[in-house]
Formats: sequence, C-alpha cells, structure tokens
Amino acid sequence: MERRHRRRSPARWLSITGAFVLVGAVAAAVVIPSAADARVDLPDKTPAELLEFAAASEVTAMTGTIEQTSDLGLPDLSSFTGGSGGDDSRAGISDAIDLLTGSHTANVYLDGDRARLQVLDRLAERDVYVDRAAGEGWFVDSETKSATHYTVDGDIGSAEHRPDATVTNPQQMLDEALATLGESTEISVGTDGRVAGRDVYELVLVPNDTASLVGEVRFAIDGETGAAVAASVTARGADQPAFDLSFTDISFSAPDPATLTYTPASGYAVEDETVSAPDRERAARPDSGQSETGTDAAHPVVHGEGWTAVVELPRTATDAWGDGGPDAATLESLTQPAAGGRVLETALVTVYFADDGRVFAGAVSADHLAQVAAGD
Repeated sequence: MERRHRRRSPARWLSITGAFVLVGAVAAAVVIPSAADARVDLPDKTPAELLEFAAASEVTAMTGTIEQTSDLGLPDLSSFTGGSGGDDSRAGISDAIDLLTGSHTANVYLDGDRARLQVLDRLAERDVYVDRAAGEGWFVDSETKSATHYTVDGDIGSAEHRPDATVTNPQQMLDEALATLGESTEISVGTDGRVAGRDVYELVLVPNDTASLVGEVRFAIDGETGAAVAASVTARGADQPAFDLSFTDISFSAPDPATLTYTPASGYAVEDETVSAPDRERAARPDSGQSETGTDAAHPVVHGEGWTAVVELPRTATDAWGDGGPDAATLESLTQPAAGGRVLETALVTVYFADDGRVFAGAVSADHLAQVAAGD
C-alpha cells in the first residue's frame, strides 16, 4: 500500500483541526434540548447552582448517537456539494456546506484523550479518530476509500494546547463561553425536560447585545452527571432553532477500545500529513494579522469580544476564493454584492468577503462586518 507524505502550513491547520475540534465539541456534548416534559421535576437550582453543577461534572467517557439539524436560511446549495475531484478547496467547500445544511446522524465514542466521530451518510460513512495525547488522528472516507493520517508538528500535548488531559468536555466549554461573554449574557434556568431518556435541566443564555444575530442558546444539562447532552441556537426574532444537535441515546460508559483505533483497510489509499500546531499566543495579539513585512500572516484574528466578536481569516487560507481561483464562480453564486466586497448572510452567521481578499465572519450584520474590515 503506497503512502504519500505531505506537510501542511498553519493555514491548512485551520481546516484540518476542524475535524479535531468537531470531535471535541461533539464529544463534549454541546448539543440541543428537547421540549419541556411536565413529568420531569428535578430539584430546583438557581442559574449559579446549575452552572456550578455542570462545572463539577467528571464525565470523561461516553458512547451515544447524535442528530444534527440545521436551518440557517441558506439558498439551495445542492449544486456545490458534488464530488471534490481531488481538489482540497472544493472538498472543503463541500464539507462546509454539508455541515451547514440538512440533517446528519453520527455515533460518538469518547474515552479520555481518545475520541471517534462516525458520521453516517445514506450510502457511506466518514470517521474522525483523535488521540490528543499522541497529537495525531485519522480521517477516513468510505465513499472515496481514502484514509488520511494527521500528525501534529508542535507541542499540542502540553497543557498550553490541551486543557487537562482529556478531550474538551462540556464543563470546560461552558466555562470558557461564560468567561468570554461575561456581563453581556442573561443567564436563566428553563423548564426541566428529557433528552435521550434522561432527565435534564435547561440552561438558557440570552445575549444582552442586540447587535448579535443570536437570540438565545439553550443547553440541556443531565440531571445526574451534570454533562451537557443537548443544545440549540435560535436567531434573534425567530421562533424555531436555526441549529440544533442532540443525543438520541447516550451511555456514560467507556466504549470498546477497538472502536477508537483505526487500521487502514485493504484497498484504501493512505496519505500521511503533518500539520503545524497553531501559535495561540500570536493569534491572540492585536497585530497578529500582519507579519513583519506587512503581509497577511497565516493566523486568524479576533476583533471585539463576546457575542459580537468577529473572526478575520488570513488571506493564505482563503486564496481559493480570489479572482481566478477555482471557487470564484461559487463565491459569486452564493453571495450578494456589498460595499467593498460580497456578503453571505444566514440566520445566525454572516460572512463578508472583502475585495482585497480578506474574509470576516461573525454572528452580526453585514454592515458590522464591513465596518470591522474598514477599521471603524
């Protein structure tokens, strides 16, 4: 079996680690609550007590099935979700569109540092295996019979890059979100309900900043373990969630170790790729978007904070969208003209493609993104 070896830049890390982050996020169970159930009556908790309860959760292992539903108000994108034809940028667009539209079912396996996300399509499946302690993982696609082994070049196994020694858990994600949002969020406890046959509390987060497109975020917190087992995001002014992700069944027991290990199957094309770990300290600096020579660096930059934070992507990560790029036509089809560029608007997220090649995204209006791009 022939194996090809490639080395990827930090810009490529942005798309590759999407798989790593996806597994961590799904394994962390940041997913949507079911409707309230009058038959459930858990002991009353204040918002502070519920947050403390979730923070004290010690769940590090689970197996289960999740369902994701997205309705972001996007136009019909079916013409852009065809085969990748071996082109990385086209494959990336197809994957992104696939995640933003329709419904998906996946199996989740988590045991400490090791995790697996098994996405089930109608005629095929895609698997992501992650071993954070080893700084490596696999992406396997049964439709194309391909398997890519990723190795991280950098100290991702250190405390700087890997909180505690586990795949990110729901409590860490909630803590980080609340620490970032601070006083910009109204926090309350909703109505008790049931998710995957388990009694759950409902934690509700509402942005105080009306500039955000997000109306509310609801989490279902397991009444026994304190783990988040569901979540929904509803756009401001809407009645139904634009995005939801929920466990349909779940067990807080460690999966069979064999389910977390991948060995290339016969007939699969195998490729080895090395990616550079992100420089988190550099990305957090205000000047991180520019190198010493004044050109764009291969790191995202965050403008603002809280619910209206805007992420600016480096030009090296968005070259495919530029003039003459393989996806320039796709960009024009998906977006509308705007001052100084083009814009893609959804119920929850807006993306602004500036004429100079920069890309800005956030849960804010197109005008807000244009102002950020202009430095206002």
